Amino acid sequence: MATEPAPLMTVTDVSVGGMTCAACVRRVEKKLARLEGVSATVNLATGQARVSHPPRISPEDLVAAVEQAGYTAALPEPPAASPPADEEAAEDARPDRTRLLVTALLATPVLLLSMVPAWQFRNWQWLCFVLATPVAVWSAWPFHTRALRGLRHSTATMDTLVSLGVIASFAWSTYALFLGGAGTPGMTMPFSLLPSASDGVAHVYLEAAVGVPLFVLAGRFLEARARHGTGAALRSLARLAAKEVAVRDDDGTERLVPIEELTVGRTFAVRPGERVATDGQVVEGNSAVDLSLVTGESEPIEVGPGSAVVGGAVNEGGLLLVRATAVGADTQLARITQLVTEAQAGKARAQRLADSVAGVFVPVVLALAVTVLGFWLGAGADPQAAITACVAVLVVACPCALGLATPTALMAATGRGAQLGVLVRGPQALEGLHHIDTVVLDKTGTLTTGHMSVARVTAVPGGPGKDAVLRLAGAVEQGSEHPLGRAITAHARRVLAEQGPLPEVRDFHAEPGRGVRGRVEGRLVEVLAPDEELPAALADALPVAEAAARTPVLVRVDGEAQALIEVGDVVRPGSYRAVERLRRLGVHPVLATGDREAPARAVADALGIEEVHARRTPEDKARLVEELRERGRRVAVVGDGVNDAAALAGADLGIAMGTGTDVAIGAADVTLVRGDIEALVDAVRLARRSLGTIRANLWWAFGYNAVTVPLAMVGLLNPMVAAVAMSVSSLLVVGNSLRLRAWQPRPARARRRPAVPGGLR
Repeated sequence: MATEPAPLMTVTDVSVGGMTCAACVRRVEKKLARLEGVSATVNLATGQARVSHPPRISPEDLVAAVEQAGYTAALPEPPAASPPADEEAAEDARPDRTRLLVTALLATPVLLLSMVPAWQFRNWQWLCFVLATPVAVWSAWPFHTRALRGLRHSTATMDTLVSLGVIASFAWSTYALFLGGAGTPGMTMPFSLLPSASDGVAHVYLEAAVGVPLFVLAGRFLEARARHGTGAALRSLARLAAKEVAVRDDDGTERLVPIEELTVGRTFAVRPGERVATDGQVVEGNSAVDLSLVTGESEPIEVGPGSAVVGGAVNEGGLLLVRATAVGADTQLARITQLVTEAQAGKARAQRLADSVAGVFVPVVLALAVTVLGFWLGAGADPQAAITACVAVLVVACPCALGLATPTALMAATGRGAQLGVLVRGPQALEGLHHIDTVVLDKTGTLTTGHMSVARVTAVPGGPGKDAVLRLAGAVEQGSEHPLGRAITAHARRVLAEQGPLPEVRDFHAEPGRGVRGRVEGRLVEVLAPDEELPAALADALPVAEAAARTPVLVRVDGEAQALIEVGDVVRPGSYRAVERLRRLGVHPVLATGDREAPARAVADALGIEEVHARRTPEDKARLVEELRERGRRVAVVGDGVNDAAALAGADLGIAMGTGTDVAIGAADVTLVRGDIEALVDAVRLARRSLGTIRANLWWAFGYNAVTVPLAMVGLLNPMVAAVAMSVSSLLVVGNSLRLRAWQPRPARARRRPAVPGGLR
């Protein structure tokens, strides 16, 4: 009996407002998960929920579910309609800044008078009460409203703890002033970091009533600014996108149009200093373009007619006319931005544990606070000391640091990776990079450039000479489309540039599998596969070329063998350093290629790779990965072609070269945008640093609560000090994550590279 196929799932992003701690995250995720077939990942740092749901559940249903949980929700606006990220963040921060400034002005006199007994003049306590009332009510109003909203939905969050702490300390101070004798003119009150006995007169704790809102608001404001900093890389990518483009019509006229109106196939102009509006191909002009903000590559790239350019690159030279090949979401810049956004929306395994703990943490803290109050009162302690301990427990036990431990580090790490030309799809990929111990490397296009080039030219003594023969061979190969022919022509043009353009070829003829011939300046020139009859100098060079895994071609001029040209693929600059540094990081390199044994061995020997698998089909590569994994290896595969896609998908971690095919990039977990194999080493080291930062954050978050809650329970923590400690814990976690923004790859010192054949340097 046939089974119905599983319904396709839709992924929708929902902006969630009002979340303040990991308990809020857990609450929203559980509420969304109650919808049939729905799963959600909520990120506290970005305020975004990534929801996977069946098509029958609409995005509006998701928004309604979040609102039922007691939070605000909205679907993200289209990019064109959204204000710039910096302006939007500034607009959102303005009310918080105003509330913080007013609270500071009102709270500072209260704190100073309460903490410095010498400044306590007659009736000072009543001035403090007047100043503290708007702080306890208006300044703390966001905490009160969110606490009430949570109460209506039978849930408790960090706002519940803060709200109860403020209400309890202010209510006790009000009682002390009106009924407890603290309102007597001339009353003074000593200040201590530890709670003290009342000596018959109830103490006022107005400093706690104003200090808790002040320090929590200040902590959240600074925390928001710091979290805004972790997304700097993503905003810098967004700023690369052009708003207008100078389109050139068929009659040669130019006009500025919005970027949304640009279509594939249209030609647009890029002047010096301007950004390329979208991905395209140069049709006219020569220049150098700076791709540093897109790929992390610091060296400008020379481009000319036929060259591909990437949207967001800066034109540093002359005028370029570019034909658009991709627009909108199909551009490389848009894909990079989407990958970084998706990566920052995910969660590491450790953060899922932290969120689970935070989901039950607040109810446990409330129970502890009530227990502490009851225990102290039941033991006959002073009611003031009992209430103080209860308030301290409520205030100090904030799970903010737990909620921020992973997302802030992940945002900083993925943003920094994007700046370095390393795109990581999510926290699972970071964890995978951290744990890999074996990397399977493709040869062509990964360790080598994938472009044929001339490695050596050997001329017959007494003949026309190396340059003359190369000029003739390059001229006749102008009519060839074979990679060998294009390599010879390109080499001749480069080496003999001072002699002017290559001469024309006449009577051109190509023999498939044999070579080409034609007349150049009246001479018959043949570029063929070498035969057995060779002059001694060329016969000696032939085995050397084959041993170095190069392809030899013979050049005949008017029937006489004159030179042997060796053509081969060239190892990428930095491949040797990359392999050496991977080995130093404890990662075992394996070469797997579909090429012949001789070229594979030559590249492996040049790079110091001992394990080589040649003539491997795509299925063979996938089986090799499976075999390595069965041996207990954690395998990463690096490739750039369609033939690598199966192995990339089957590995513990797939890594695609940014210069490779869309199929390979789509199957990979990590993309090396700048097409440099050394970026793999940077990715591994960045992943290890990032996971180390996340672990340190979580240890601090758990350790902070493990130490401060017991201190508050036994009465050794003043509520105001508790508020400071709670705010500082979140700031320390965010600050530790921000260090990743300044992380710099420091290459390990590699051993001196041994001499290798010339074509493989």
